[in-house]
Amino acid sequence: MHIFQSHDKNSSKNKRLGIISALAEEQEGLIQAMQHPERHVHGMREYTVGSLWNVEAVAVLSRIGKVAAAMTAALLVERFGVTHILFTGVAGSADANVRVGDVVIAESLVQHDMDAAPLFPRFEVPLTGLAHLPSDLAMSSRLAGAASTFLEGENGATLHRGLIGSGDQFINDGMRLAALKSALPGLLAVEMEGAAVAQVCFELGIPFAVIRTISDNANETAATDFMAFVKTVASRYAFGIIENYCRNHGA
Repeated sequence: MHIFQSHDKNSSKNKRLGIISALAEEQEGLIQAMQHPERHVHGMREYTVGSLWNVEAVAVLSRIGKVAAAMTAALLVERFGVTHILFTGVAGSADANVRVGDVVIAESLVQHDMDAAPLFPRFEVPLTGLAHLPSDLAMSSRLAGAASTFLEGENGATLHRGLIGSGDQFINDGMRLAALKSALPGLLAVEMEGAAVAQVCFELGIPFAVIRTISDNANETAATDFMAFVKTVASRYAFGIIENYCRNHGA
């Protein structure tokens, strides 16, 4: 198997965008749009290397959960020479003003199931000194521009920027969600991968951004709403926003 050489992330000549989603439906259409695709299987995942709208890219499905996402992000950097990472997928709303069909871009991410107290404060990632891991501001701002352009054609959809929480739990309980919101008042959305990717990127010094389309309200109907939304809306949102991002901004 060919091993890609890592590139200096500060070089403008050798940018390579890694695109991660947890489920195939969240990335549908991107592989088909890729020019000169090459497929490489490693660690039970298929990485597709090619070009998306003149941006060198590697697309991969991480599968669900923080460990799966962290492994995928690390391999993108270390084996495939990715210099920037974009995670796209769906999430549950954690705020009354964030509705199904809206889009949330992370300004920071927290592992809402991280609790090493009393050794460390709740939510803090041990030995990092951080509970909220910031995304790359420039990359997230460019992504917000791409999303805003796309959402102009979607009736009533709103773009939000703020805190996203990740945990190895599918939140489908209003009481659990309320407890999380009480502990993390700025929380806009909950999912299962983004903060793990954030930790990997923080430790490796890789710029990253996380964008989530809201599929459900993280309550007792979440599972039904989630599957229906992923199949009908999520892939279209991801494709349109990433196309705008690549065409107008690159990595």
